[in-house]
Amino acid sequence: MPGIDELFAQAKAAQARAYAPYSRFPVGAALRTASGAVFVGCNLENAAYPLGICAETSAIAAMISAGERRIAEILVLGPGPGRIAPCGACRQRIAEFGAGALVHLADARGEVETLALADLLPRAFGPDAFKGE
Repeated sequence: MPGIDELFAQAKAAQARAYAPYSRFPVGAALRTASGAVFVGCNLENAAYPLGICAETSAIAAMISAGERRIAEILVLGPGPGRIAPCGACRQRIAEFGAGALVHLADARGEVETLALADLLPRAFGPDAFKGE
């Protein structure tokens, strides 16, 4: 299983491939699934801002395209000296496939803060909401 150092390295490589000409804020993400597979993503901007996608969404799409469904952990890396957290929409996407997932927030130097997804998105709406039907 890859450790945080490997997830950081893969997120950094994905960050280098980000398409962020407008914000100049490249973000990379690397996630590990329950099976141990790793998927990466980067942000992709568009001149029509609402059409861009986040790095986390990109990594999740790659995971789904490969037939995986469970996120065990995800590392998010932004360009600044500080750590960034997933936006609200990405937190919800992570919750869809990663109840109980760990979220690693990394800065450019490789310093990481690890949080449970439940700490970032308490009382998340997710697949369990439909089990009562």
